Amino acid sequence: MSRPPSGAPGTPEGSGTPELVRRLGVFDAVTIGLGAMIGAGIFAALAPAAAAAGSGLMAGLAIAAAVAYCNATSSARLAALHPASGGTYVYGRERLGPFWGYLAGWAFVIGKTASCAAMALTVGAYAWPGQAHAVAVAAVVALTAVNCLGVQKSAWLTRAVVAVVLAVLAAVVVVCLTAGTAPGAGPDPGTDVTFTGVLRAAGLLFFAFAGYARIATLGEEVRDPARTIPRAIPLALGITLVVYAGVAFAVLSVLSPGRLADATAPLAEAVRAAGVPGLAPVVRAGAAVAAVGSLLALILGVSRTTLAMARDRHLPPALAAVHPRFRVPQRAEIAVGAVVALAAATVDVRGAIGFSSFGVLAYYAIANAAALTLTSAEKRPPRAVPVLGLAGCLLLAFALPLPSVVSGAAVLAAGAAVYAVRAVRRS
Repeated sequence: MSRPPSGAPGTPEGSGTPELVRRLGVFDAVTIGLGAMIGAGIFAALAPAAAAAGSGLMAGLAIAAAVAYCNATSSARLAALHPASGGTYVYGRERLGPFWGYLAGWAFVIGKTASCAAMALTVGAYAWPGQAHAVAVAAVVALTAVNCLGVQKSAWLTRAVVAVVLAVLAAVVVVCLTAGTAPGAGPDPGTDVTFTGVLRAAGLLFFAFAGYARIATLGEEVRDPARTIPRAIPLALGITLVVYAGVAFAVLSVLSPGRLADATAPLAEAVRAAGVPGLAPVVRAGAAVAAVGSLLALILGVSRTTLAMARDRHLPPALAAVHPRFRVPQRAEIAVGAVVALAAATVDVRGAIGFSSFGVLAYYAIANAAALTLTSAEKRPPRAVPVLGLAGCLLLAFALPLPSVVSGAAVLAAGAAVYAVRAVRRS
């Protein structure tokens, strides 16, 4: 089946089959990456990570960041060479073979659908705790409608979201750091730290760093992708790491690891502990806005991978259609929105984070394996980068809570079985 050539511009309206259009520059791409990452990590993954690592939370954050750096470096180089919708689904297919591309796409769609549900539930938990599931479903429906109107509108909304969230996080950091260290709090590791717990926390926190994939999966909608993507991915990741480290350090200065682990709204709890309870409603509103931005970018990424897999008939071909006016994969957007709304109505936030982390780590393991096939003429990164990225992804995936590992491995095995059955039928 023919695919759009790498780097080809969208087909003009009325000249044949509509394609995606390259509208996003470096600033837009960085903003979409920030919207996906900052909303996810600080407001959703901090508490379960603290439950796993205790006072070793900062060490877990450092490990997650190191693995994310390796993945980002590998992904950026591959995205510049293969600037098509689908991200690692495309890289795995082109560099390792159809099966590995399919498995990466399967892991991404399943894992990120769980991420979407977690973010939707985060919106509900902060905006209206008593009706979290209903609010989550409403948020999914509204943001799917925004995405269906065009990627540029999604980028504009994400800019506003990122600005609000960064302002709220800056206020949290200032309030916590000026309050003084509370008894039992502090960012230094204590006797409750275990190596396994730190690795488990790193795996959970990796959920928060995976948003830069949105930049790669939007490869067909980025202007000058060979230049834009390698700049946008490390920029988004670097800014996010600075924000995460600052917020985690500040929160641990006023909350003990145990209190942080038990908090349903950790940053709101932190400002109350810092003696400024009046800021808590603002933080809750900022958290809801952050989760909206993350959910918006997540739905964008999952729909583009769905589009790529539908083009290759791994998913129903009807999902590969691009709307002639808005130039977005509208059917894929709607299908993804429907599945996420169903998940948001039924799943648990912490379980969704663990399951999502396993799928996304498997996805990036394949990305690093694909990067190992790059040659010096293709400007491959230092070989240690994809090697460490691959090893780190596998280590963190299997350090996750056992239910997440079992369910994630079962879903990957089911995907592989479907591929095998289809391959037998075709032959």
